Parts: sequence; C-alpha cells; structure tokens
Amino acid sequence: MLSKEVQLEVNRGGMLPLMEEFYTIQGEGYHTGTAAYFIRIGGCDVGCHWCDVKESWNAELHPPTAVDTIVENASKYSETVVVTGGEPLSWDMSLLTQKLKENNRKTHIETSGAYPLSGTWDWICLSPKKNKLPTETVYAAAHELKVIIHNKHDFIFAEEQAQLVNNNAILFLQPEWSKKEEMTELIVDYVMKNPQWRVSLQTHKYLNIP
Repeated sequence: MLSKEVQLEVNRGGMLPLMEEFYTIQGEGYHTGTAAYFIRIGGCDVGCHWCDVKESWNAELHPPTAVDTIVENASKYSETVVVTGGEPLSWDMSLLTQKLKENNRKTHIETSGAYPLSGTWDWICLSPKKNKLPTETVYAAAHELKVIIHNKHDFIFAEEQAQLVNNNAILFLQPEWSKKEEMTELIVDYVMKNPQWRVSLQTHKYLNIP
C-alpha cells in the first residue's frame, strides 16, 4: 500500500507507475522505422484478450517513479519520447509532458483513448478498443487512428471509428500478431479497395527488437 505522500504525488502526476523504459525503433504506425525512447506506464482496465503486454495491467506491480527521474532518463537518448502502456491516460500526463517539453523532447502517446486526454502531445496515436471506447477529447485530437484487426468484423469497427475521429487523422489497419498471416492478406485487399486506409505492421517483432 502506498504512503499518503506517494499517493498524493501519483494523483497529481508527479509520480507514475513505471513498468519499463527503453530506447528502440518505433515499430508501428506513422513513425515506423524511426528511433524513439519508450516509456511504458503500468495500469490498464481495457482488458483486450489479445494484449501482448498483459503484465502492464496491474499498476500495483509497477513502482511509482518520480517524473523528474523518468524525464532525466529519457533525455539521455532520443529527441522523440513515446508514452505507452498499459493505458497511460489512466493517469494525469500533464506534468510528464510539461517536463519533457522543457527538455526539448517531442512527445508522442499511444492510447486506447478510454480516458480523457491530459498532457501536451506532438503526436497522438489512437488505437481504440471495443471493450472501452475512446472519449471525445481523444477522437478530436488524434493524429493517427490505428485499428487492430483480429477478425473480419473488426473492419466494420474500423470504419465506425474512422467516422468519429477528426478529418486530419491518418487511418491505419494493423493485423493482430497471432493472426498476422490471415489478417494481413485481408488488410492488404481491404486497403487496395479502400485507399483512405494504410497498412501498419508490427515491424519490431519481425526485426526481433523491443
């Protein structure tokens, strides 16, 4: 159980449940192939059955870490910092992004959008999930919509979500990894018939990097 002082810091965003942080190549979406420092925040109640980072779900397993420490580590590496999870918007991202900006970092977030938007972001990748749909604040601000395709019905869900994001959001379809062969073939065919969409792949898994 957290002390009262630590809990207050977590509540205001001065500390966050840090699962892991690492410097690697962005593997998905619009910025695929570019270097970035990833900050993975623990805690998620969206509960996707195919999630490949289920160990991130329980925030209590990941120690609250001072935002100043997180920013100091990130600033040693890349100009671009990607905040992911878990579901990072479960927490107040305002202080983290403020301090990253003070250190001249570009701030990116990967989110399901299930909670209201907090923080200042240069790039918002919205990856909506049926279990807990995005909030209006994230639909309105998303730069990129990335829908995971696990079955044929997900194409319908993707089109529904595309109607809800702002007109400038770039649209991506990405195969769920365990069905990548079958779904990639369907996605390629779909994008050729619906060229407003683009294909996203988890290239970091093909490259065998984090």
